[in-house]
Amino acid sequence: MKNFALIGAAGFIAPRHLKAIKETNNDLLAALDKFDSVGIIDSYFPNASFFTEFERFDRHIEKLRRNQTAIDYVSVCTPNYLHDAHIRFGLRHHADVICEKPLVLNPWNIDNLAELEKETGKHVYNIFQLRLHPAIIALKEKVKNAPADKIFEFDLTYITSRGNWYYTSWKGDLDKSGGVATNIGVHFFDMLTWIFGDVKRNDVHVHAFDRAAGYLEFNRAKVRWFLSINEDTIPEEVRKQGKRTYRSMKIEGEEIEFSDGFTDLHTTSYKEILAGNGYRLLEAKPSIQIVHDIRHAQPLGLVGEYHPYCKLTQTKHPFS
Repeated sequence: MKNFALIGAAGFIAPRHLKAIKETNNDLLAALDKFDSVGIIDSYFPNASFFTEFERFDRHIEKLRRNQTAIDYVSVCTPNYLHDAHIRFGLRHHADVICEKPLVLNPWNIDNLAELEKETGKHVYNIFQLRLHPAIIALKEKVKNAPADKIFEFDLTYITSRGNWYYTSWKGDLDKSGGVATNIGVHFFDMLTWIFGDVKRNDVHVHAFDRAAGYLEFNRAKVRWFLSINEDTIPEEVRKQGKRTYRSMKIEGEEIEFSDGFTDLHTTSYKEILAGNGYRLLEAKPSIQIVHDIRHAQPLGLVGEYHPYCKLTQTKHPFS
């Protein structure tokens, strides 16, 4: 049994990590969040110590270590811009770190963390759940078994509706979340590099507060992509069904079914990490480079190989 600490216990993604720690038969000794709405902990680890102040949490972890109760893993579920600092905290306390996506916001942060890994002898692991999805694994095999000179045509559309709260929260702050492409898209970009290889071209056609779209060329694919948090961008026939999320991935015009099978992927990720097969720090760098470049690109508009949804009417910021 391994001992865990968790930072970001009140966040949206934290319950998946609590569940994964429990289902892999490990123990959570301490958790931190500045918000105290963390009753979910009772469902998994009611005896875990909880802190709303970082300094007291830090002192508690140090006290445990000096009493020969070391923290083996620190799970990081905090806002994106804090990941780098909280990963460093875990490494400095001689723990391996499991961090939610995006691992960090800038590619050079990964280089610096790699140095700290060397100094501490501990490792940083990513949650790349799409790499563990059966449909994505099958897609990777399909590409691998195709003729080596085959370049695939690929369309990615992902729309996950968010209300006005989103723009008030840290997620609506570009400096804190990295924007739509980073916040909801980074794991898709990781998936694309995992399947299709290195990036050769990265064009951005639209980059707004509620959507982003562009064109990527990889060694094995040409990809048009569209990401949005605006419900109005969901196809009308889907909206009429009362659905607020729309996922579509097409390869050579053929739809890939991957709407199911996400429920237990965090637990699967933890099992792989604990078995020594987790995805390490440097594997995040290609996708972090992609979203960094998207964030700093000048949008081209309706020019070149753009996604059809780029033509959708753009809306004003709700608080402008």
